Amino acid sequence: MGNADPIARRLRDLGFVRGETIKLVAQGPVGGDPILVQIGFTRFALRRSEAARVRLQPAGETA
Repeated sequence: MGNADPIARRLRDLGFVRGETIKLVAQGPVGGDPILVQIGFTRFALRRSEAARVRLQPAGETA
C-alpha cells in the first residue's frame, strides 16, 4: 500500500498490516461490491477499489 494514498494509510491504521490474517466473509450481490472481510474479531465492508489496495499472500507462504 502506498504511503501517499490516504485510503491505504487508513486501511493500515485499521489493522490491514503485514502478517495479519484476513478472511473473506461475504460479497455483495451486484458485481461482488462491497466485500465483507474480517481481521481478528472485527469485520469491515470494503469497496473493491479499497480492497485492491491490500496485498494478499496465501496462508503458509512467506514473503
